[in-house]
Amino acid sequence: MSKTKTIYTCSFCGNQSPKWLGKCPDCDQWNTFYEELQKPASKRTQFEFDAGAHQGPVSLHSINPDSEDRVATGIGELDRVLGGGLVRGAVILIGGDPGIGKSTLVLQALTSLASRGIKVLYVTGEESLRQLRMRAERLGSMPDNLFILAETALETIIEHIREFKPAIFVVDSVQTVYTGELESAPGSVSQLRESSARLITLAKQSDTAAFLIGHVTKDGAIAGPRVLEHMVDTVLYFEGDRGHSYRILRAVKNRFGSTDEIGVFEMGSAGLMEVTSPSELFISDRPENAPGSTVVPSIEGTRPILVEVQALTAPTPLPMPRRTAIGIDQNRTSVLVAVLEKKLGMTLFNQDIFLNVAGGIRLNEPGVDLGIITSIVSSKLEKPMPAHTVVCGEVGLTGEVRAISQITQRIKEAERLGFTQCILPKKNMKGQSGSSKIKLFGVESVKEAIDHLFKK
Repeated sequence: MSKTKTIYTCSFCGNQSPKWLGKCPDCDQWNTFYEELQKPASKRTQFEFDAGAHQGPVSLHSINPDSEDRVATGIGELDRVLGGGLVRGAVILIGGDPGIGKSTLVLQALTSLASRGIKVLYVTGEESLRQLRMRAERLGSMPDNLFILAETALETIIEHIREFKPAIFVVDSVQTVYTGELESAPGSVSQLRESSARLITLAKQSDTAAFLIGHVTKDGAIAGPRVLEHMVDTVLYFEGDRGHSYRILRAVKNRFGSTDEIGVFEMGSAGLMEVTSPSELFISDRPENAPGSTVVPSIEGTRPILVEVQALTAPTPLPMPRRTAIGIDQNRTSVLVAVLEKKLGMTLFNQDIFLNVAGGIRLNEPGVDLGIITSIVSSKLEKPMPAHTVVCGEVGLTGEVRAISQITQRIKEAERLGFTQCILPKKNMKGQSGSSKIKLFGVESVKEAIDHLFKK
């Protein structure tokens, strides 16, 4: 008889050890090892579904290019993040906080696909069939080609998928699926790794698109070994504050498209609704004539979005002032504060500085640097920004304002929403003068921008 043995597995990276360790030597995480039982592998390979599934090497020219045609889900914001739609054989992993709307988003996509005659299968391991029907009724669509399966046994799920042959299948959630070949509990690293690997292999062999919905840890990362994100084709994170109605879908990995695009949704009584104009959403609650508030035209993928950057400076008795940034890189904030102190002579070493991007969006591009600086200066001087003004530009360590990309799209978006003045890098003025109704003012340095905005 085959003997089982006890091993310890890191829940973060999947590293295995014959004894318990306080710190994982691979990922340097503390207290992530837990005990599980492991049996020797059977003679039959884990990924051998049938003898006809394997094929030898083929010529690159012999592969049919039509097999990569994309299928639109019917949800424009989801298709934008995916790169234009679903690719056959692609495996998409979706993570997010509990109750954020992951299952609702996928169910809406499946109902849209099924209503166009596409055969889809929804495998649920967390909800009953009656619960899913109630959700579908709330969404207002129950097409005939949408089939539901309540199952958590991996072997049974694979058997049904092979017999049913759907064009797209969903597993919600992958942490609830288990295989009888392993003795560890569902949701453990070994179960998650084995179940996901076999589902991914099945999707590739059958040329079926698959959605895997995953839980997240308290740090916001998808639960389970990090190797899971390397195995799938696309990793999407569904973000948002449960106290607000809007949600942001972001791709952190995409083999079939860009990772710069974001999708914006609003949660309502009838499910998730697409937000076609995110700029209006993010600046709709902006206070008028409030110091420390700047509107910045940012670029997310190919879409220009106007966002509000807020800053608050306050004297502190502490020897080390606090620097808190939400939605902005903390290191970038420290660099820009240093530029203000060195090049403009502002006294900020005794000030707590708090930065926030309203709406919960994260800004990663350098084109928002000048907007961050003007927000800090506005709060420090207690002077509001001029009305109907947007600011954009990259700031260097010597205080210069550098040119940024896609300036025309930024200006058009600001003009569409009623802004009348744009502060931008002087090098971006070329080809823009006279081409827009909005007033453009080019600057070469941070000092020039601050003088124009606050020292008239």
